[in-house]
Amino acid sequence: MAENKDEKISLRPIKKSDMDDFMVWASDERVTHFCTWDSYTSRDEALHFLNNSAIPHPWYRAICVGDRAVGSISVTPGSGTRSSTAELGYVVAFEHWGKGVATEAVRIVASTIFQEWPLLQRLEAFVDPDNGGSQKVLEKAGFVREGLLRKYMAVKGKSRDRMVYSLLSSLHS
Repeated sequence: MAENKDEKISLRPIKKSDMDDFMVWASDERVTHFCTWDSYTSRDEALHFLNNSAIPHPWYRAICVGDRAVGSISVTPGSGTRSSTAELGYVVAFEHWGKGVATEAVRIVASTIFQEWPLLQRLEAFVDPDNGGSQKVLEKAGFVREGLLRKYMAVKGKSRDRMVYSLLSSLHS
């Protein structure tokens, strides 16, 4: 649970009114360093993302401490032969790092997503090998590191490795 036990971690659909909070983490290079997307530099770009990607996304939530959005978490369903899998992604504002916020958000998703999506068999996350903090979050939430995918994707113009972590539905049935 989060360091401040008085403030509960919760997840809810992200809204346009979260714009100011969204800009706190989405414009911070410390936060976006390992993300596949660049830091947002304008509110117009951020509003476009919220309206056209985040809000209509099948499962994109604000991570809230109290009533304030301090990050986001998403589950993106696979398709075709990978329709029984989904990919987890999350980001938390720098001021909330090391306080258990991301871990609790991932635990909430892990404990509910297999019931919400009954055909889902595998939830996976891909993490930069240099992102030790995110690796710890996943491991604390029950994910298992499966291996290293070399030169798996281009991120910000550079070929990057990714560590793959998974959580299987049989562990949460």
